[in-house]
Amino acid sequence: MVMDTKQLNHDAMRVLKETSRTFYIPIKLLRTKLRKTVGSAYLCMRAIDEIEDHVELDAMVKQTLLREISQLLSETTFNKEAYKSLIDPHIDMLPEVTIRLGDWLEFCPEDMVDLVKAYTSEMAIGMAKWVKRDWHVQTVEDLDEYTYYVAGLVGVMLSDIWKRYDGTQTNRDLAIGYGRGLQAVNVLRNIDEDAERGVQFFPNNWTKEDMFQYAEENLKQADLYMKDIQTKNILLFCKIPLALAKKTLKVLKSGHDKMTRQEVEATVEKIINE
Repeated sequence: MVMDTKQLNHDAMRVLKETSRTFYIPIKLLRTKLRKTVGSAYLCMRAIDEIEDHVELDAMVKQTLLREISQLLSETTFNKEAYKSLIDPHIDMLPEVTIRLGDWLEFCPEDMVDLVKAYTSEMAIGMAKWVKRDWHVQTVEDLDEYTYYVAGLVGVMLSDIWKRYDGTQTNRDLAIGYGRGLQAVNVLRNIDEDAERGVQFFPNNWTKEDMFQYAEENLKQADLYMKDIQTKNILLFCKIPLALAKKTLKVLKSGHDKMTRQEVEATVEKIINE
C-alpha cells in the first residue's frame, strides 16, 4: 500500500535529518524533483549502510541480507512484502531508515527510481563483498575499491541524475574522486571508532599522513568535477559537502575530532550567500 504523499514527504525529510549531518542541508536546498530523488537515494543507501555497519548482526547474516536486498532492487518492481519477510527476523535490531527501504523508493519520482534502485543494488553487492573480507584493506587498490563501492559509486549515480534532470554532463572519473575524497575524510574522522570494532581502512605501511594526502588528492578531483556544472541548484548541492570535507580535514590536522556545529553552520551559510 502506498503511503499518503504528504506524510511520506514529512517522514523522509525527518529521517534524513536524523541520519545525516552532512547531506540534510544540501538535499533540502535542492528543487523538488531533485530533492526527492537525491533524498530517496541517500535514504536507500543509508538503509543498507546500517546493515553493513551493524555491530550486533552476524557477518553471514549481513552478507545474506545485502545480497538478497540487491536482488530485490534489481527487479522491475520492488517487492515490499518480500523485503519485509527478509528483514523480519532481525527487525528489532534494525533502525527505521532500514526497515522502511520500500517507502524511500516510493518517495522517489517515478522517472528517477530506476537509477536509485540500480546504484543501491550495486552498492549492496559491494558492501557484502567487503563484509566477507572483514573490511581488511591491504593495498591502495583495495582502498580504491572499497571507497568506490561506498562513496565513488554515489558520485556516478549523481552524475546520471544530473544528466537525466536537465542534461548536465559531468566526468564520471572525477565524480568517483569526489566520492572517494569524502569517504577518506570519514575514514580519518572515524579512526578510533573503527579500531574499536577491529576495522582499519589504511593500506599496509600507510601513515595518517598518507591518508590525508589520499583525501586531498581526491578532493581536488571534486573541484574539477564541479567545473562542468552550470545549474546553480546542483552546483550549490555539490559545494556544501565538499566545503565541509575540506574544513574537516583542516580540523583533523590541527588535532581536533570534528567541526563544531557553529563552524558547520558558518560554512554552509557562506556558500549559500556566495
